[in-house]
Amino acid sequence: MTIQNQPILDEKTISIIKSTVPVLEVHGESITSLFYQRLFENHPELKNIFNQTNQQKGKQSKALAGAVYAAAVHIDNLEAILPAVKQIAHKHRSLNILPEHYPIVGEHLLAAIKEVLGDAATDEILNAWEKAYGVIADVFIQVEIDMYKENEDKIGGWKGYRDFDVMKKVKESDVITSFYLKPSDNGSIPSYQAGQYITVKIEEGAPYNFLRQYSLSSRSNNDYFRISVKREAGIDGNPDGDVSTYLHDFVEEGDTLPLSAPSGDFVLGESEKPLVLISGGVGLTPLVSMLETAVVEQPNRPIYFIHATQNSNVHGLRDAVKDITDKYSQVKSYVVYDNPLENDQFDKVGFVDLSWLQSIIPTNQASFYFCGPEGFMRVINRALKEWNVAEEEINFEFFGPAGSLD
Repeated sequence: MTIQNQPILDEKTISIIKSTVPVLEVHGESITSLFYQRLFENHPELKNIFNQTNQQKGKQSKALAGAVYAAAVHIDNLEAILPAVKQIAHKHRSLNILPEHYPIVGEHLLAAIKEVLGDAATDEILNAWEKAYGVIADVFIQVEIDMYKENEDKIGGWKGYRDFDVMKKVKESDVITSFYLKPSDNGSIPSYQAGQYITVKIEEGAPYNFLRQYSLSSRSNNDYFRISVKREAGIDGNPDGDVSTYLHDFVEEGDTLPLSAPSGDFVLGESEKPLVLISGGVGLTPLVSMLETAVVEQPNRPIYFIHATQNSNVHGLRDAVKDITDKYSQVKSYVVYDNPLENDQFDKVGFVDLSWLQSIIPTNQASFYFCGPEGFMRVINRALKEWNVAEEEINFEFFGPAGSLD
């Protein structure tokens, strides 16, 4: 994908924007935190779109600050940030962000820049950022319009939210439950790529909607979507997860949930190289979808499936992975428990580390996909880089706003 008909900024505007890069590096999160505060004060209806838990934790402000900084650095070549634009656009499409939202965002972002920078935010700087924001917004809008159209044009596709019935609810472990979802209208459902997610909308019991994105945990099929949801218990002063708790405690078979169409760019690629899937905790959900897909669509590809968690009590989708491992000779699966129970069966106690990976995987010339808690992913990412795995073969997904593993 390339940026079509991109407006061209004049050299003076580009120069001014680039001169603000050091300021954004220092004050970026202060600007974006104030931006969200202003946005919700003036447009409380937008709380229906943005994840308020991520707002409280500061994750969304940090992610936006990173995006604004990257846009400033590459303002003279926005093609360079197109992969990041596409990743964010997938999130936006799944949340039904529309073109009319962008002027609202621009107004409050510029106001936040002005307030945080004070006298340093001259009229010249604010005017330059207004022009630059218009160009950046147009890029996002163009990419997202294409995504909306692509989804609507699919067989079974739709725009906005569509009601799905819970046809089956299955407890996978003490903390993970799977929900099998079928369209309430009995219509077709679209195909999706292994690794993608859907957004669930909860409209009850709160002054605004709750929107949460959950990976699809099964191979694409014509009958149902499956999501496997971890109950997010409140720890370290954080509250319980609003949506995960609601799904576990109150949603039963026969109930209806509004869903957005599948989205996301953390997807299984085609390759003849060995496939290595490494998950921590509930991070196994998109990787199980990849596993189920790869054994059918890439039958000659060696596959290594590695899952790390505390013990068998919290090990979700264990039987599904075991059934695949038993059925398909190209699959080897490994279990790592850091706090195993007395009768647990596992391959390693403790954590996934480079020396152990090298003992079970014969080559670094493989495609690696991993997902899990941020600390877990940071360790895996560091190990793969130390092993000199090619950068293009290192693929990972954040559950929530994108962060950094460096």
